[in-house]
Amino acid sequence: MNMSVLTLQEYEFEKQFNEHAAIQWMQENWKKSFLFSALYAAFIFGGRHLMNKRAKFELRKPLVLWSLSLAVFSIFGAVRTGAYMLYILMTKGLKQSVCDQGFYIGPVSKFWAYAFVLSKAPELGDTIFIILRKQKLIFLHWYHHITVLLYSWYSYKDMVAGGGWFMTMNYGVHAVMYSYYALRAAGFRVSRKFAMFITLSQITQMLIGCVINYLVFSWMQHGQCHSHVQNIIWSSLMYLSYFVLFCHFFFEAYIGKTRKERKVD
Repeated sequence: MNMSVLTLQEYEFEKQFNEHAAIQWMQENWKKSFLFSALYAAFIFGGRHLMNKRAKFELRKPLVLWSLSLAVFSIFGAVRTGAYMLYILMTKGLKQSVCDQGFYIGPVSKFWAYAFVLSKAPELGDTIFIILRKQKLIFLHWYHHITVLLYSWYSYKDMVAGGGWFMTMNYGVHAVMYSYYALRAAGFRVSRKFAMFITLSQITQMLIGCVINYLVFSWMQHGQCHSHVQNIIWSSLMYLSYFVLFCHFFFEAYIGKTRKERKVD
């Protein structure tokens, strides 16, 4: 079977997508991500203040629909971008898969690259449920949402190298994560090991992100990767901070909690 036909067959909506208009729009409007982030931060602090003296909302059905929608979107995104990345890896090798700008303008992936960066704005809606249901809101949650939004919009406009890896990994992790959230919201009992697997996947994603940044920087010196030192610095700081925060979360949520439970027993 011809692999190029198998993996890069486009749907009509993917063919019709105008990537040049999308990139131009982002170049002109990417700074709006700062406005969205500011409004998001204002909602967090204002919303928590308003909910202090109010009873929590249940919102189980809306949460199931919300998580399920993001799960389906992420699954499709992971399959489509994964197909493109696998094709590039197998036909042109690792260096091309990292340095390839075709991810932003090529068949199949061009639509899903733009859908990815745009989705980081509505994904802020995750926090609305946490606030209204009066659940614990940790720093990692809102810090992660804000920085991913800012970095995604900042990077897409320049079509920097490494984007294919960053987006495909994130789609994959989110496909599993939002599926887990949907099952939990629907009342299904899901093994704790599944939650641990998701966090470990996130930690692995951050490590790979750091490696990709190193490769981009190395190959950029030889003119083989399109990026900017400033972008690599911001990306590396972001991935390193995520790595530390997710490791801390893993220890607090699973290792430390297990030790405390054993002491009680």
